[in-house]
Amino acid sequence: MRGVTRASVLAVTVLALAALQAQAQTADEVIEKHLAALGGRAALGQLQSRIATGTMTISMQGMQFSGPVEIDAKAPNKGRMQARLDLSAAGVGEAVIETRCDGKVGWMGNSVQGDREITGSQLQNMLNATFPTPLLNYKEAGAKIELVGKDKVGDHTALVIQLTPKAGPVLKQYFDAETYLLLRSIVTVDIPELGPTEQSTDTQDYRDVDGVKVPFTVVLANSMQTVTIALTKVEHNTPLDDAIFAKPGLK
Repeated sequence: MRGVTRASVLAVTVLALAALQAQAQTADEVIEKHLAALGGRAALGQLQSRIATGTMTISMQGMQFSGPVEIDAKAPNKGRMQARLDLSAAGVGEAVIETRCDGKVGWMGNSVQGDREITGSQLQNMLNATFPTPLLNYKEAGAKIELVGKDKVGDHTALVIQLTPKAGPVLKQYFDAETYLLLRSIVTVDIPELGPTEQSTDTQDYRDVDGVKVPFTVVLANSMQTVTIALTKVEHNTPLDDAIFAKPGLK
């Protein structure tokens, strides 16, 4: 009986120590473990650009529209996405949707709905999305982070980090408590057609490309639609002309 009691006490003590260690973990430690899980600071620091291609599927109002997509990124914060979607189910034909950010100006082109400038919190969120990850140099950028607790993302226990940038909307990020890979990001931005809108981004199917883990499945969702991007190819450090990130007509 005494042996059983001692074993029980030992088990409880081990669990208590594990819980204390988890609580003692800081936000900075979570971020460093995340960067290590991606491949490490040195490998990430070698990346200057990325070209990713695959398929985009938009689900909205009970319909789905799909087509090829290309996503380009160039350090520090230039980005471009272009998709060609088959809208024949809606009687429209093909739609070309494109977003661009040259590090200062944001622009969205839509062959069906027309073009518009990207401004406000939407633009600032794009500017804050530095390549290859804003977590690599968040301190230098003036952002603050806080470990705000744990949550569940599907079957995974996640450590939740709140990132407050120097300017722009607050970002919540959910890191797998075992692998430290990013599972989900949530941000609220002001979209002209919708007003303040919460957007979630789930990142899945991480694969090694040039010594760095890249999510090959990305699911973006808000109250209006769900966008699923399934990548088939990712290339790093291919030269990219700055012109592809600029608003058309600007030099």
